Amino acid sequence: MQTLYDAQRSPIAKTVAASLYQPFGQGKKFLKNATTDTESQIQKSAIVDLTNLSRVGFRGLDAATYLSSLGFHSPDVPNCAVQQVDGSWVVRLSATEYFLLGSLNDFGERISQLENGWAMDDRANYLLPRQDSHAWLQLTGNTAAWVMAKLCAVDLSSEVFVVGQVAQTSVARVNAIVINVSDAQTQKFNILCDRAAALYLWEVLQDAIAEFDGKVVGIEGLL
Repeated sequence: MQTLYDAQRSPIAKTVAASLYQPFGQGKKFLKNATTDTESQIQKSAIVDLTNLSRVGFRGLDAATYLSSLGFHSPDVPNCAVQQVDGSWVVRLSATEYFLLGSLNDFGERISQLENGWAMDDRANYLLPRQDSHAWLQLTGNTAAWVMAKLCAVDLSSEVFVVGQVAQTSVARVNAIVINVSDAQTQKFNILCDRAAALYLWEVLQDAIAEFDGKVVGIEGLL
């Protein structure tokens, strides 16, 4: 059954008027920019709410083979992520657990179809629904590592924490998965945390980026 999306699926929507969450693709709503110079702000310092973008997990001895059969490329070792041709990411959290993040190129449609098409069979590959278990925030800007240094004990500087690396750690005392998804535009960290802690972490990040003139932005600058 196709998942239905609305503004209230993201806990962050509670902090702003629901009307600011506008449909951008596949019926999914995202925070719309309040400023016009979004791309510049993203390069400088910003946080983006990507919670309504599709994601899903798989676990089991046959999970990697299953994903490969569908055209996904998986990391060879845990705590690494590989970007796919369509812009989605396959994140390997352990020897047998994978977390897939949808792409803004298709607003996560490929990942939505993957979840909806899964069925139990004789393979050791088990679906882990992640749409309602995790929130998805993105920290952007050339100051991202400095921001995270205020909140996390792990060194996330670009010299140590390279693109495709994953840190399963604590961010402002909240268990989180941090993924370096930086690109030619700027440094970018995907931060996945329990939905129950999302609003708290969102507010903490706003406070942390204020030192660098950071702002909350919509997704237009990422498209």
